[in-house]
Amino acid sequence: MDLKAQIQSLIDNAPQDGITPTLVAAIAPALSAIAHKLSHSQYYILQNLDEELVLTTLSNRGNPQEEKQVIYAFPTLQDIPRSYSAGLDPQVIAAPIPVTHILFQLLALEPVDSIVFFDTASTNTNGIEVKRTDLQHLVQQQLQQNQPKNQVPPDIA
Repeated sequence: MDLKAQIQSLIDNAPQDGITPTLVAAIAPALSAIAHKLSHSQYYILQNLDEELVLTTLSNRGNPQEEKQVIYAFPTLQDIPRSYSAGLDPQVIAAPIPVTHILFQLLALEPVDSIVFFDTASTNTNGIEVKRTDLQHLVQQQLQQNQPKNQVPPDIA
């Protein structure tokens, strides 16, 4: 599914409350801008059976008390390391998710600090990190540039 179709799917599946589809359309350029920097239109994300994304806690080697929560996104099923139990643990599945949908979900995933997208097949050492705070900042800029201030709540992202 190309990026335009992904964005349209987000708009079409947004709650039809008169506001949300308009907001999704307003932030679409921000989602597309980041998605264009990535190599794939969909990624495989580990989920549990309740469709909750599997988080990985990373610690800073120099300061072990400094931690962050990340989600890994893999280009193919074969690129998911066996250490993640996908296919081995019946409680963990790898689901293909369109890249714009992953980014849209990241906006609301409070415990998640970032998503690491692995763009090169068979290589899980160099990833592209998209920080939730950076995405939220980009979305806020997009909303401020394109919407009258009275129509969009200031705390949307």
